[in-house]
Amino acid sequence: MVRTILIIAVLALAGLLLFAATRPDRFSLQRSIVIQASPDKLHALINDLHQFNTWNPYDKKDPAMQGSYRGPAAGPGARYEFKGNKEVGEGSLEITASTPTQVTMRLDMSAPMQASNTIDFTLVPRGSATEVTWAMQGNCPFIAKLMGVFINMDAMIGRDFEAGLASLKTIAEKT
Repeated sequence: MVRTILIIAVLALAGLLLFAATRPDRFSLQRSIVIQASPDKLHALINDLHQFNTWNPYDKKDPAMQGSYRGPAAGPGARYEFKGNKEVGEGSLEITASTPTQVTMRLDMSAPMQASNTIDFTLVPRGSATEVTWAMQGNCPFIAKLMGVFINMDAMIGRDFEAGLASLKTIAEKT
């Protein structure tokens, strides 16, 4: 009886590991919102990391987060290094490219696990408003694939993106 249970447990574990191995090697997620503001106004709130952190949902998750800015105030080379609680982790965010309609950033995490992801903010005029899309993509190592079997990362991170975009909307539409 114990041997049978042990064999079933080993087979279940092997099945779980095999299933996780079949998951995609890359992930991509995005959220969008329409904001009653010009692309120029929104670009300024994204392209300057000081302004970005006024609506960044991760900055709000840890009021005691330690952070420092490096490089130029805005645009390519602007960098923010942070160390926060378990919800935020530790890493850096750097603007790698910027045009009037798109800001690209690199997010390098060192804790709680190593990761390097690309973030894109795309600004598309919609009459007097602008559609803002926040997208992130990156590699999905085996441990992330395994976690993805139990945790819906798109829903979890997507909620944060939605909260951040809502906060950006509130700030941008104030004036």
